[in-house]
Amino acid sequence: MRKYRIVKVLLPLATAIFFLMANRLHAYEYIDINTPHLRKIPLAIPLFVSLGDTEADQEALNKTSEILQQTLDFTGYFDILDRGAFLVDPLKPAITKGDIVFNNWVSVGAELLITAGLSQKGENISMELRLFDTFKSKRLIGKRYKGTLKDRHQMIRRFCSEVIYKLTGNRGIFNSQIAFVSTGTGNKEIYFCDFDGSNPVQFTANKQISLNPAWSSDGKWLAYTSYVNGKSVIYIKNLKENEKTVIDKKRLNLTPAWFPGKFLLAATLSFSGDQEIYLLTGKGKIIKRITYKWGSDFSPTWSPDGKKLAFVSLRAGLPQIYIKDMVSGQVERLTFQGKDNTQPSWSPRGDKIAYTSIGEGHSNIFVIGLNGQGPIQLTKDSGDNEAPSWSPDGSLIAFSSTREGPSRIYVMTAYGTDQRRILTLPGKQTNPKWSSNVIKN
Repeated sequence: MRKYRIVKVLLPLATAIFFLMANRLHAYEYIDINTPHLRKIPLAIPLFVSLGDTEADQEALNKTSEILQQTLDFTGYFDILDRGAFLVDPLKPAITKGDIVFNNWVSVGAELLITAGLSQKGENISMELRLFDTFKSKRLIGKRYKGTLKDRHQMIRRFCSEVIYKLTGNRGIFNSQIAFVSTGTGNKEIYFCDFDGSNPVQFTANKQISLNPAWSSDGKWLAYTSYVNGKSVIYIKNLKENEKTVIDKKRLNLTPAWFPGKFLLAATLSFSGDQEIYLLTGKGKIIKRITYKWGSDFSPTWSPDGKKLAFVSLRAGLPQIYIKDMVSGQVERLTFQGKDNTQPSWSPRGDKIAYTSIGEGHSNIFVIGLNGQGPIQLTKDSGDNEAPSWSPDGSLIAFSSTREGPSRIYVMTAYGTDQRRILTLPGKQTNPKWSSNVIKN
């Protein structure tokens, strides 16, 4: 009887563990985003073909194909194959499973294949997109979208989100934006751009110094520091409605950081005489003081669950990164290597913190594990590299760099590979901050 009870209890547990492992294996069957030795998957993307009775404009077909290729290439997950090597008519590739000769794609090295068609009537378009595993001769995804030519980018990004979710178990970055500071107008103003640097727009026009942009979790609010009449204040603005709050306590008001999933934020205030970090409502009301040690505390960043807060402190004399457990109240020092460690950014996966460290006359980006593993240097011998900010899926890091002269915004993988600039504007671009994955209306 006792053995029977043990088996009866353990069997459901074993079953649950089996299905959990099966789901993980399924998610990582193609791409494991947690490995530093990621192998890029060979992917074939033939040109879009015209669907329906009306012939789509060839320029529209080519442009849409280019958008799809560039969007997926940005992730760093794929080795996109040269169309000149395809064993199909480039203008008439088969797009459905019954018509595709998968051996032709395997022969040119493609492990994955995306076929796509487009029908067009004036400005109105309809897209059909499919993802195939060429070795298994299996369709993984099939989607149809309708809209106008101006919706083309968004339609492609929705499909790419489906592709990345199927291959990694993660939604990717395609609905995210990056806020940053630019001096193109002669003043430091805050701008936005899409995840890949496209569509940059100016957000502030204060003709003052604006710094430290911070997104709320829902992407509806932006907090930032601005210097008005020589004094720092924090603005909290709704991005769509004419609603704002100004935090203007005595002395300094700096480095806002939104609490995950709530209309709360941490910020550095110095009305007590020392720079301390406080928790505030989204309307600027102080809830409580978070840090108490003498010595400036600033640049807070929350863990994804909001249970811990990392920040920079001068309590040991030079800037180092500390972590406070918001439940126990215990504070521990995280960084010990380097004399100047600042600008911490907590990974969305919760296991690492990226930060800026100054050494040998230059600043560089490092990551360190919460267990103290590391630090690992991600940038080197390439000018000054500062202000790391994680993508919402934790696969990429945005940062600013002077490697080409004036400071620009770059991205790299979480392991420091595939470093590339994403945009060039007049002046200098600094202080990037990546939003969550917020779908645009």
